[in-house]
Order: sequence, then structure tokens, then C-alpha cells
Amino acid sequence: MARGTLYTISAPSGAGKTSLVNALLKSQDPLLCVSVSHTTRPKRPGEVDGVNYHFVTQELFLAMREQNAFLESAQVFGNFYGTSQQWVQAQLDKGIDVILEIDWQGADQVRHRISETKSIFILPPSLECLLERLTNRAQDDNETISHRMREAKDEISHYDAADYLVINDDFDSALEDLRAIIRAARLERQQQHQNNQALLAALLENP
Repeated sequence: MARGTLYTISAPSGAGKTSLVNALLKSQDPLLCVSVSHTTRPKRPGEVDGVNYHFVTQELFLAMREQNAFLESAQVFGNFYGTSQQWVQAQLDKGIDVILEIDWQGADQVRHRISETKSIFILPPSLECLLERLTNRAQDDNETISHRMREAKDEISHYDAADYLVINDDFDSALEDLRAIIRAARLERQQQHQNNQALLAALLENP
């Protein structure tokens, strides 16, 4: 079986990245999973340790980073986030595609360490729509929302480093775009060669 593909999916806060990834995973594709990051930020209502994130203390996180346990790590809004390198490599070696939901800094780190990574950037249809989404989800106060909007413009400025751009104007269309990216990658020659060696050998046999 061919090695799995690593995807980074980045977006400004409120662009719908997590909702799209969750919908993508509902197809229950056995060869697709999302990495659960380690973070030092507090749990939000409804979040579960080990499902949404591995919630750890700052002391533990920094110790893990010192031991090079993370494929990438970043500090966002005063909190640390990191992706377990050992876990990701194990999934890829089993032929499973892995999605990393990370910001542009993390995506850049991953791309430098695993060059074949495919990066996806999700954009909102407008800044007005982004503000409306951040306000409607009722998770942050006005000061935090204003800060997130300022950060969003900086995040969006890095879209040109991505391999694919998905505009989340219509949710269902954006979801189909993500599915198309993954399907297209699985049809690349190298992937098909690894997964269909017996067929290709038979097709090339002398009559």
C-alpha cells in the first residue's frame, strides 16, 4: 500500500475550517483521519480531552518540545499548540491520510520537514462574513473578536503559500472541494502504482 498523504488545512479563525473537517470525517473513510494536537489552552464547553485536543500544562508542552516530540509547534493567542511527530509518521506509514488543522506558521514548519505535504487554505467570502461568524458563535467577547479580526488579515496574507485554496461561501460546495482534493491526490501515478502493482504487471504481461 502507498504511504499516506499529509494535508495541512489552515484558515483565519471563523472561516469554518473545523466544521468542514468534521463534515469530511463523517464519511468514515478508513484511510483518512485528523491529528489531535497538544495544546496549553483551556478546554471550551463541550470539548473532550483526547478528542478535540490533548490538553496539557505549559510545563509539559515545553518539555515535549525540548525533546523534539512535535512535527510543528506554534504559539497562538498566548497558547501553545503542537503536533505529535511520532503519531503522524505512524499513520502515514500505514497508508492513512492525515489532516493537520494548523495555522500558516505550523503549515510552513511541516512543509519544510515533510516536503510532499499538500497544503490547503480556507478563505471566507468576505471580512464582513468572517466578523458575522465570529460574533454568532458567541464564544468570545468583543475585545477578543476584534483581536481575531486583526489576526485574520495577517493569516489571510499567507494564502499564497498553499497548494489549494477553498472559498467557504457555500458550505456544501467547500466540502466537495476538499473531497475532490483528497480524491485527486489518491489518483496520482505514484499512489496508483503502489496500490495496483499486480494489475499493472498483468496489463504489461506478454501475450
